[in-house]
Amino acid sequence: MALTEARREGLLAYCRIDLPSEQDLRLLEILYFAAVGYMGSAGVSTPPPGTPRAAQYDLCVNAMVLDWWDKREMTVPEGRSAMDNPALRRVLDQLKLTEGPDGGVSDG
Repeated sequence: MALTEARREGLLAYCRIDLPSEQDLRLLEILYFAAVGYMGSAGVSTPPPGTPRAAQYDLCVNAMVLDWWDKREMTVPEGRSAMDNPALRRVLDQLKLTEGPDGGVSDG
């Protein structure tokens, strides 16, 4: 699923990024593709555009992108101590689960 200009504008609005630099835009694209890949690895296919399911899918992708945008560290503060970043941990676990038996990678 390509990151179209309209989709990128929607992500920028959702994440409340008003004046993105080129570096911000590259990072946003990486986070978008990571979220789409995560959804695919979790068994959620890209729905047809303009459907309620597409809106739900986009909302999930937007939420993941925003979470990863806000929490770009390996650890996040939790009260007075740091803990593993749960969003990053879920992606790592998903990557482990989609690793092929011979060490090959499954993109689906």
